[in-house]
Order: sequence, then C-alpha cells, then structure tokens
Amino acid sequence: MAESIKAPRGVRDILPDDSWKWGHTLNMSRKIADLFSYKEVHLPIFEHTELFARGIGDTTDVVEKEMYTFEDKGGRSITLRPELTASMVRCYLEHSMNGGPQPVKLWGSGPMFRYERPQKGRYRQFWQLDFEALGSDSPLVDLEVIMTAIELFRNLGMSNLEVVINSVGCPECRPAYREALMDYLRPYLDELCGTCQNRFDRNPLRILDCKNDRCKEITDGAPAIFETLCDECSEHFKAVTSGLDSLGIVYHVDKRLVRGLDYYTKTAFEVQSGDLGAQNAVCGGGRYDNLSEAIGGPHVPGVGFAAGLDRIVLTMEQQGCDFGRKPTPDVFVVCADEIARSLAVDVLYRLRREGISADMDYLGRSMKAQMKSAVNGGSSVACIVGGDELDKGVVTVKDLSRSEQTQVELESLTSSVSRLLV
Repeated sequence: MAESIKAPRGVRDILPDDSWKWGHTLNMSRKIADLFSYKEVHLPIFEHTELFARGIGDTTDVVEKEMYTFEDKGGRSITLRPELTASMVRCYLEHSMNGGPQPVKLWGSGPMFRYERPQKGRYRQFWQLDFEALGSDSPLVDLEVIMTAIELFRNLGMSNLEVVINSVGCPECRPAYREALMDYLRPYLDELCGTCQNRFDRNPLRILDCKNDRCKEITDGAPAIFETLCDECSEHFKAVTSGLDSLGIVYHVDKRLVRGLDYYTKTAFEVQSGDLGAQNAVCGGGRYDNLSEAIGGPHVPGVGFAAGLDRIVLTMEQQGCDFGRKPTPDVFVVCADEIARSLAVDVLYRLRREGISADMDYLGRSMKAQMKSAVNGGSSVACIVGGDELDKGVVTVKDLSRSEQTQVELESLTSSVSRLLV
C-alpha cells in the first residue's frame, strides 16, 4: 500500500472545530475596519520578486532566507507574498489612489508564506490581517492605527496586552545612530551570535532585536536612538506618545524594538501578550514613508500594522475569550422512515429559505440515532416527519431544551420554529 500523503512541514489544516473561531475573528476585524473607515482589498497571493526585494530590503532575513521564490513559465521571478504592506503600496500606486482624498485607508487578510522554523503560533503558511493608511505623514494617523489595533483586540475580549513603541528614525538621522551603535558593538563582535555577526555590517539595528541571551546582555548598554533623532523624528515621536497619554492608552518605550524590514521609518510599535512566551507579539507595525519610492513610485507616507490570525486565536483560547456561538444547525429534521425522506427535503428547503439553518440524516439511521445527532449536534429544535404526520399533513416540532413538542401544519412550520428560536 502506498504511503498516505500528509501536509508539508510548517503548514496545517484549519479544521471545523477551529475555523469558526477564525471566522469570528475575521468578522470582528471587518466591523472594526468599518468603524475606522478602512476599505477592504483582496490582493494577489504572489507578486514579482522585485517588489519584495526592493521594498522589504535585500539584506533582511525575509528576502535572504525566508521567501518562497520560483521562476514561472515565462521566465519571470515570482514570490509568494511574505507580508502584505508592499503589496498594499503597489496596489495604491498601480490604481492611482493618490489622486483622491488622503489618507487612503485599506485593509485585507489572507495567507502569507515564509520559510522559517515552525514554532508555537508560527507557521510557514500563516494568515494575517493587515491595516494600512497611505498618503499622510501626520502623527495623528500613527495614533489612529495604534487605536485600531487596540480596539480590535479589545472587542475580541483579549487582555494582558501592552503597547510597546519606539522610533527607528529616518534616512536623515538613522545613519548617525547606526554608526554609534556599531561603535558600541565593535568591541563585543566576537561575543555576538553568528546571526548578529552577519548583521553587523549590513543591518546592525536588527542586533537589538536578537533573542540570544548573551546578545541581549551586550545590547543592554547600547545607546538609544533618541540621542540621535533629528528634530522632525523627535517631534513626531513626541506627538504620538502624547496622543497615547491623552487617550489613556498604556504603553512603554523600548529601545530594542526595531522592525525586521528596511522600509520602516519613525514610529515602530507592537501589541504584545504576556501569554505567548518569547514570541509574544500579536501585532506589529509602524510608519514606512519611503516604501513607495523604494518600489519606483512617488513619495507616499504610510503607516499600518499586521496581526497574525494564528497568534490572535491562540491568545484568545489561552485567555478564555468568547468566540460567540459555534455554528450548529438550529433545526434537525428527523425521518420516521424512507417514505418520509421526500417530505423531509421539502421541510429543509422551507426552513433554509427563511434563514433557519437545518440539517437531516442521510444514512438511513433509526429515529433514536437521529434524535441523538440532533442533541449532540447542538440543535435547538427537531422536526419529526413520517407515519401519522404524513397522513395528517403535519410536522411534529420538538423543543429540545424543554422536551416539549406539538404538531403544526406544514404551511405554518417556519413561523412555529422561528418562535422557538427567539
């Protein structure tokens, strides 16, 4: 016998017992998007590789190690999207959204792909929510983006969360910080982990984000970027934090918080959960005023965040959050015999046409087994057809919570069932 085929390492099936939780989270995301006037877009799962190489940065781990890149039949280099921000900006530019009122606020969701070591809450195919505001450099937009994330998680019932914020400067002031950081780290270079040694010349800010204990110990004494921020970046950061203060949003400033992608400028932030261990971010984002130019467009300031659906659901489960009612058929149609099955199909059609979810047995099982399915499946009402009911032109409607039943004519079935479901 041939060995059965299984899913590749790092991906998983989202089964019915979990998928409804994802649906609940996506529905809440849509409500929050409407509340903050974000418009939904659906973007391609793959893009030209150049979009990510130029936008994210060719010295980042994402581009160097993690992208799923292949050559299509036309000889073009294509990459499965590792994130959505670059695609959002590409969409904004391609469809001339800069011609209307700004900022343009977009949101989307879908699968992303990164080749990295699978771990708790992290997979090679993972689903993200993405919110982006394009076309304004106002710190008030940064503030609103952070508020959007907080309101999403608050409405999902999540707790034990905190906002962590930093500034990563801009191309004007970051080089000075880069030099100061490299000067500090140079005497410790041999003590850094191999990854950080490789980052030293190409992307030294990422060393601040390393989780290696010795690297963290070394960078404890590293200079903070605030010492070298230009006036514009400094004022921008003060405006964002002052806004958080005025709204009563709890946060703390962390000099270690740097984004792993080159396009970030000024504000960088995360919302972190104390329930996820070392990989504790449920959302990460910030400002990226130079991304549009990096991919060949005009100057378009932007700010946004991405949140992993796997992480959100995992955190909600650990915190005992309410996902709402698990989808179950309101009504289960029970057939007394084979003759009754043709009528049962009519009953199902009537109920579903009126927006009442309903199901029935298709295996010819006994009435006792069918009633057990109705109860175990979470149905509130059983509609029993067959035998005397067929002769009388009626259906027995049973309230499963009260074990009370009555006979109703077929024409008044949906109204009788609806009253029981209120």
